[in-house]
Amino acid sequence: MAMEDAKRQVDLAFTRSERRGLAAENAFGGATSFLRRRYTKDLTGVDLAITGVPFDQAVTHRTGTRFGPRAIREASALQPYDPPYGWGFDPLSEFDIVDYGDLAFDYAHTPSFPGLLTAHIRGILAQGPGTVTLGGDHFITLPILRAYAEKFGPMAVIHIDAHSDLWADDDMDRIDHGTFLYKAVKLGVVDPRRSIQIGIRTECDDYCGIDYIDARTVHEKGTAWVVAQARAKVGADPTYVTFDIDALDPAFAPGTGTPVWGGLASWQAAALLRDLAGINIVGGDIVEVSPPYDTTGATAIAGAHVAMELLSLYCWNKRAK
Repeated sequence: MAMEDAKRQVDLAFTRSERRGLAAENAFGGATSFLRRRYTKDLTGVDLAITGVPFDQAVTHRTGTRFGPRAIREASALQPYDPPYGWGFDPLSEFDIVDYGDLAFDYAHTPSFPGLLTAHIRGILAQGPGTVTLGGDHFITLPILRAYAEKFGPMAVIHIDAHSDLWADDDMDRIDHGTFLYKAVKLGVVDPRRSIQIGIRTECDDYCGIDYIDARTVHEKGTAWVVAQARAKVGADPTYVTFDIDALDPAFAPGTGTPVWGGLASWQAAALLRDLAGINIVGGDIVEVSPPYDTTGATAIAGAHVAMELLSLYCWNKRAK
């Protein structure tokens, strides 16, 4: 790279004038926005906003997911040199995508957190873009779904996870990452008849009417069969995709709070997400990346790839319209 070109590639998170386009900035330097997108609160004309929620006060075991958004952004610096493999188009060049930054909240006043997050997402959706959220523990999906249900009605959900997150808990003020989906169903923000879980490998007494495909079935019947079930379940309805990184086997993603063996391989996750192209995805998240438990950074890298696939799914759908 010539010196003049190098000077133009400094901190694209702040200096890039166009929202579209790939980025050739050094992966090891510069401000770590997601995929080197511009940091901005101006959503005029934006198609998709990436936002981080560094919250981990709802976990049952190991903390550390508060560092997830930062680690995912850093890992994503490896990706924007080329279009995402296998999609056949370049969402970074065809769509206006920005990094909206992280939700600000008082870590010492946990009860206020859910309302702040719902308002945060509501404010983005009101301006037009969809969201891909970088977590954070899995509780964050409940306040996000509240905002989405306000706009779209009860949501169809594709939930990829080792855990059902359907522990019975009728105290709607409790904040627990193992109960987010139970509460979402009971509160009417998720329609269980149009939702499906993939990768489950922990016990659940009551699936609240949601169909599930456990990890062993994914291994035995294959990703094409699983995708067909998911497509049939959500149909053409507005769909939210939430991906817990512990859906992956700990061999691929050790940096998470509640790892469970027997999970998906990274290639299976990639195939599942890519083959969902065409579903009516209106938003998604990647949660439970806990960098302190993975000195290699592999979990954050996997999280960044999941976020890229969610972004590509969203743009594929928007492109088709």
